[in-house]
Amino acid sequence: MEITGRLTADAVLRTVSGDRKVIGFSIAINDTYRSGGEQKKVTTFIDCSYWMNTGIAEYLKKGGWVQLYGRIGVNAYMSGSGEAKASLTFHTTEIKLLGSNQRSESSSPALENTQQGVPKAAETAAVNKFEGIDNDLPF
Repeated sequence: MEITGRLTADAVLRTVSGDRKVIGFSIAINDTYRSGGEQKKVTTFIDCSYWMNTGIAEYLKKGGWVQLYGRIGVNAYMSGSGEAKASLTFHTTEIKLLGSNQRSESSSPALENTQQGVPKAAETAAVNKFEGIDNDLPF
């Protein structure tokens, strides 16, 4: 299953069962529909866990846009007041970073430049070394 949404907070890296690590985060998925000619907005919040590569946690920042692959589950529990509650959970197997919140500061300028297509110094130097060469090719 694939879901896409915005991170509601920075991801949290936890150690469980000795040395196993898991990333916990939550996303918000916005949807709109029409009811009686009036446009309605609904937001669904999903708690997510990711056990694969915990190094990605530093890039999962509040407001970031992510596409997730995995399976969905339901967590049923009793609240402190004894009321039955449920929440959606997503057991993530793959994460794609789609973008970040424009208002937040970048934690990784190098990653941001790569995503925006800004050439690296080595790429610029490779292009510049051919300047001034007369091209006598007939095609």
